[in-house]
Amino acid sequence: MQYQRSSSLFRSAQAVIPGGVNSPVRAFKAVGGAPVYIEKAKGAYLYDVDGNILIDYISSWGPMILGHAFEPVIEAVKKRAERGTSFGMPTELETQIAELAVQMVPNIDKIRMVNSGTEACMSAIRLARGYTVREKIIKFVGCYHGHSDAFLIQAGSGAMTFGIPNSPGVTQGTARDTLLAQYNDLESVKNHFKQYPDQIAAVIVEPVAGNMGCIPPQTGFMEGLRKLCDDYQTLLIFDEVMTGFRLAKGGAQESLGVNADIITYGKVLGGGLPVGAYASRDEIMDYLAPEGPVYQAGTLSGNPLAMAAGYTMLSYLNQNTEVFESLEGKTKSITSGISSLLDKKSIPFQINRYGSMMSLHFTDQPVVDFRTAALGNNEDFKAYFHGMLNRGVYLPPSAFESYFLNDALSEKDIDFTLSAFEDWLKNK
Repeated sequence: MQYQRSSSLFRSAQAVIPGGVNSPVRAFKAVGGAPVYIEKAKGAYLYDVDGNILIDYISSWGPMILGHAFEPVIEAVKKRAERGTSFGMPTELETQIAELAVQMVPNIDKIRMVNSGTEACMSAIRLARGYTVREKIIKFVGCYHGHSDAFLIQAGSGAMTFGIPNSPGVTQGTARDTLLAQYNDLESVKNHFKQYPDQIAAVIVEPVAGNMGCIPPQTGFMEGLRKLCDDYQTLLIFDEVMTGFRLAKGGAQESLGVNADIITYGKVLGGGLPVGAYASRDEIMDYLAPEGPVYQAGTLSGNPLAMAAGYTMLSYLNQNTEVFESLEGKTKSITSGISSLLDKKSIPFQINRYGSMMSLHFTDQPVVDFRTAALGNNEDFKAYFHGMLNRGVYLPPSAFESYFLNDALSEKDIDFTLSAFEDWLKNK
């Protein structure tokens, strides 16, 4: 496949956009080469500016759960746009989607709409601190909760030290309030609670990690977090920006059978438009302004176009829960097919899967956290990514990102993908 126009557009973009992109993973730094520029998308397919057709396995990083340009969503957005695109005032749609979300998700009474997953997680942390009157939080190495200062922290001399900023512009003071633990390691969390028993406002976690590849929680990990938070009167926050309304209509809480205190949403909730949200029980949500003292606001929060898209998407999923089984079946087919082909080769690999999320790691070690994810052979991944791209399959351009399948994928698409993978292996 040829990508001359994409390369030309990338060069032009670099002159006026930092790095040529508006979100770093799009720059292909992890895999090399120039990013692919998309002209349009429909169903399971991307159509790029060079005339190539690609089978899509990222689904706009999750929200296109039913495929691109899903007709009911497109029609809903068109109808709303004819009435105006933004008011900065309440609309009935905001109440309707809130009522639907509360109905679908266990353990929430109220939900507040924002504009992105980053904003949702940032606001959830502020709410947790305001509610508990504590300042420290625990996050997990490799879990990504957006680019708010409190989350751009990496381990110092180990998981038991204070975090240090890994982005310029994040202050040491912010870093000191962010404690780092290892995903799937309860002991690393317990040690923080022993050291700061009365200072930790919240533990925030991706219930199924999606930013170090797909890493499911090991048996007892989420239940253990729930008990620790209960014991120390700390709030447990599930970052369900990726998993909410994707793993089940009630998200990871329903799928894992563990309730969080605050849940953040995005992706599917917007039906492809920019949306985030956070939700909780009455007593916690009532701490938000204008009822309570914790301030958060946004002119575009509850934007009518986004609410129309999200309400249409959620309504469909609420009425057609077989979608989740269908997606899981398709993901199983892909993972089992790739595993079967790799078993015939002397290439070390691990495949992780949960629901319609998956990732392939070129390592012989089980991938259970960021450290083990980092053991993967990135050169093999680069070759794999470009080999599949050149055969018409678009994968996440980083070994540390999850695949997100959409239900528009057909058996023919899956067969094509596996044939492309087999051909790449033969020519590797």
